[in-house]
Amino acid sequence: MNALPARAVRPTMILAAMGISAAAALTGCTATSDTEGSVPSATTSTAVSGSSPADGPTYEDGEYSATGQYGNLPSSIGVSVTLDDDVITAVEVTPNATNPTSRDLQERFAAAVPAVVVGRDIDEVRLSRLAGSSATPDGFNTALDQIKAEAAR
Repeated sequence: MNALPARAVRPTMILAAMGISAAAALTGCTATSDTEGSVPSATTSTAVSGSSPADGPTYEDGEYSATGQYGNLPSSIGVSVTLDDDVITAVEVTPNATNPTSRDLQERFAAAVPAVVVGRDIDEVRLSRLAGSSATPDGFNTALDQIKAEAAR
């Protein structure tokens, strides 16, 4: 067995842990997942200036839908949300891809979205890489911006 001495392994492990800690600190609120079976999370941002809980809701309660275009090929996804006091209480993402690989990524993305956006203020939701998909979140964010414009008071 070719085991390394404990003191040779320990500095490497410490440096690896420090690198992971530094990366997490630099990431701020951006937390993503591209591993199946793990709990995905969303990138969040601060509320839009001019809105605060004291100001009351910024958006009309209701159900809204939009199509988010993204990418060079024009790819798109459908997004429907239900708002109540600016909080997303329900979300549905409808994949529109016809290419099998793109369709798979959109379906995995659609399955992961509710866990990261339901219960959040719409102004705090901005998705980045999620469920292995790096481009589909752009379509989601585009659709969400359209919904916010439509629902604005």
